[in-house]
Amino acid sequence: MIAAIAAQSGPVEPLIRWRWVGHHLDDLRERALEHLWLTVAALLIGVAIASLLASVMRRWRWTAGPLTAATTILYTIPSIALFAALLPLLGVGYAVPIIALSTYSLVVLTPFLLAAFDDLDPSTLEAATAMGMTPVQRWRRVDLPLAMPTIVAGLRVTTVTIVGLVTVGGLFGLGGFGDFIDDGLSRDFSTPIVLGVVGSVVIALVADLMWVVLGRAVAPWQRDRDRRSP
Repeated sequence: MIAAIAAQSGPVEPLIRWRWVGHHLDDLRERALEHLWLTVAALLIGVAIASLLASVMRRWRWTAGPLTAATTILYTIPSIALFAALLPLLGVGYAVPIIALSTYSLVVLTPFLLAAFDDLDPSTLEAATAMGMTPVQRWRRVDLPLAMPTIVAGLRVTTVTIVGLVTVGGLFGLGGFGDFIDDGLSRDFSTPIVLGVVGSVVIALVADLMWVVLGRAVAPWQRDRDRRSP
């Protein structure tokens, strides 16, 4: 009886059809490059805008509340809704995902950048000034190096967030591994779905590892401190 039902239901679709993967290696490479490009572009723009916002907050403290509220409100907009709203204005292309992803990055990056410089030891900064450093020299030689561990932590969180959100653009044919996921869902075909998900996860893991290594490289004193701690 069970054999008869199985025979009527037809062969079971494998999770991954490796022959299909072999025939679409060029597409896989293109989607990976698109995913990386969208992530890097959105991250760079997000860093630039978040740096400006953090500088404004540090210069005029009363702006911290309104600016934080504004970035939080933008972050609460569902990603699909934001992509859909930008499409009629900007059309199909890289502009839509880059703007949307940069917008989402602000709620994470801005507080990290603000805290990175607010939490610096005042006595260390005063000592650098007393040594005759100009504001630019102190920022380059003291402020920025000491703030780097917190900045890198913010970049880690932001990068992984952006990598995940890039896949949403695939629902609108905007590139990245999300295109594979959308193709698989539209055809009820699991292979491109698995490739899209695994590809996004791999990029996120590699990017996170890269920031960990970079964080240790730019803050060797932090590594020594962790080694001495019990």
